[in-house]
Amino acid sequence: MIEYSIFKIKSETYKQELMLRDKILRKPLGMSLFEEDLSQDKHDIHIGAFDDNVLVGVILLSTNDESIIKMRQVAVDNEFQGRGIGSAMVKFSEKYAIENGFKKMTMHARKTAIQFYDKLGYETIGEEFIEVSLPHFKMDKNLK
Repeated sequence: MIEYSIFKIKSETYKQELMLRDKILRKPLGMSLFEEDLSQDKHDIHIGAFDDNVLVGVILLSTNDESIIKMRQVAVDNEFQGRGIGSAMVKFSEKYAIENGFKKMTMHARKTAIQFYDKLGYETIGEEFIEVSLPHFKMDKNLK
């Protein structure tokens, strides 16, 4: 059974997170996460999906202001994709945000993920733009 929880950056889990983010989000682009500035990570909320204590998915949440929180670096291990883990992590993140007084969740979603976020109630805002060499759209959702 997959379990979802928040974890600290100063942990063994954070090392697993970096490897997962690199494997899923950067290596397919011929890039390395380890060549990027990761200093924002220490300010973020780190949410993981765990299968028998092994990290298989991650979402980072960055606080923009008192009412808006940004979802970023969403990744699910290839072997676990298509099992609803991404959707469950997003819902866990939204619950966390609501419980902590945030009114809106925002993100920069890869063009290939737009349908996924549409199904979860996110709305595309503005024009397409390029980020980490891929087309993205800003998306957001009002939280209830």
